[in-house]
Amino acid sequence: MSWELASFALLFCALAAGFLWYERSHPSSKVLALVATLAALAALGRVAFAPLPNVKPTTDIVLLSGYALGGAPGFAVGAAGALASNFFFGQGPWTPWQMAAWGLCGVIGAALAVVAGRRLGRVPLAIACGAAGFLYGAILDFSTWVTFSGSHTLGQFVVYSGTSLPFNIAHAVGNVLFCLAFGPAFVRALLRFRERFAVRFEPVAPAGAAKAATTTAAVALVAAIAFAAAPAPRAQAADAATRRATAYIVRAQNRDGGFGAKAGQPSAALETAWSAMGLAAVGRRPSPATGRFLAATAPHVRDTGDVERTILALVAAGRSPRSAGGVNLLTTLTRRRRSDGSFERLVNRTAFAILALRAAGRSTHDGTVRRAASWLAGRQNRDGGWNFAGRGAPSGIDDTAGALQALVAAGRSRRGALARAAVFITRSQNPDGGFPLQPGAGSNAQSTAWAVQGLVAAGRDPARVRRGGSRTPLGYLRTLVASNGSVRYSRTSAQTPVWVTAQALTGLARRPLPVRAPRR
Repeated sequence: MSWELASFALLFCALAAGFLWYERSHPSSKVLALVATLAALAALGRVAFAPLPNVKPTTDIVLLSGYALGGAPGFAVGAAGALASNFFFGQGPWTPWQMAAWGLCGVIGAALAVVAGRRLGRVPLAIACGAAGFLYGAILDFSTWVTFSGSHTLGQFVVYSGTSLPFNIAHAVGNVLFCLAFGPAFVRALLRFRERFAVRFEPVAPAGAAKAATTTAAVALVAAIAFAAAPAPRAQAADAATRRATAYIVRAQNRDGGFGAKAGQPSAALETAWSAMGLAAVGRRPSPATGRFLAATAPHVRDTGDVERTILALVAAGRSPRSAGGVNLLTTLTRRRRSDGSFERLVNRTAFAILALRAAGRSTHDGTVRRAASWLAGRQNRDGGWNFAGRGAPSGIDDTAGALQALVAAGRSRRGALARAAVFITRSQNPDGGFPLQPGAGSNAQSTAWAVQGLVAAGRDPARVRRGGSRTPLGYLRTLVASNGSVRYSRTSAQTPVWVTAQALTGLARRPLPVRAPRR
């Protein structure tokens, strides 16, 4: 077998394995759309900077995509971006090598996220992108040596590498500059998507050790329903729709105490947490088996959002987060506070950290709670709302409601800034009574439940909130409850995952924060 044939055979196996890995991860349609968009952006970035030899943002886009979304999406972005851009630059034997090299950059980004817990700052990320530029250049040097040299001697390889060194340096330096310019903002935008849509469900291992869920759209749903502070007022009496939704959640529970993505599916940590929160919000104490299931996941959580979610869920289930599965999640969480008081310098992470700490019994005078609250208050936009990434970006309902509840939990006055936040929420109500993720978009159950919880935390009665229509947010939520008790995500969506029903329960219950495990 010739050098060329052997190298391309190995290369084909690597690419086939990468795409098989991606397909086996069963990405949702939303993730597929995002991967396609990022691949197009990577290709466009390469084409746009074609006049500057080897200076392009493609490597940064690929590595940061893997860093935020995971290895399989990162690999797909890199490989597809290389293939697409070569329709402009020209296809050839170098194309599969470029696909593999950029795909590897996406996988490296995911590995950095696992090792660093997605806590790398601007400069470390820029250094990683620069190193990825040199790695990409080395792989392409090797491909040229394999494909076009005659005798494949070490001397020939050194000559090829030396000739391309100025281009590889330009590539690495460009990567560093691009990352310094847009890296953190790009990561925050992708994490926002990950929080909202990219949810991965994993069943517990047969032996009883739970696998950790890797994404945290959960935190944006869970934080609003469980943390331990002052005794909360009693929940509102349940109406027929709330009773049906509660019964649906109860029926969805598996024998191991957990809940799956849908009734009858294998138990998953995220779904179990949300279901425990929903039941606690309507005054139903989760079963001991549910608490054991959640405790089994504690040793496996890595992402900050997962840590916060697990703390909140354990408290709602009547378990201590200080000794869950042999780990102290409070210690894990507090070690992740940054010097400025924030958690990952993200609004929702910091808000949910406050809620989790209060759930575990930390007082409003606790140093970590106070510093996090100060950082969070300083990120409020002029319109009264908050954005996932920080001040200046468009305000959203979910992030505003989460920040509002966290600041109330931290002991901040409901007047002034928090009153403005409540006004921002009410002004964003749609004519159908529901609330959107961003003002002007369509209503959905999750954002509406968050809006209700934020209004309750601010001292507003959601049953009296009507803007541009005759229906309240509670009325909107009731229109989404099916005859079997499941709740649709929106009036135009047929999807009824368990988490939507659980989150809707927290809104229907009008349960003001905090919520502990109900007494039997």
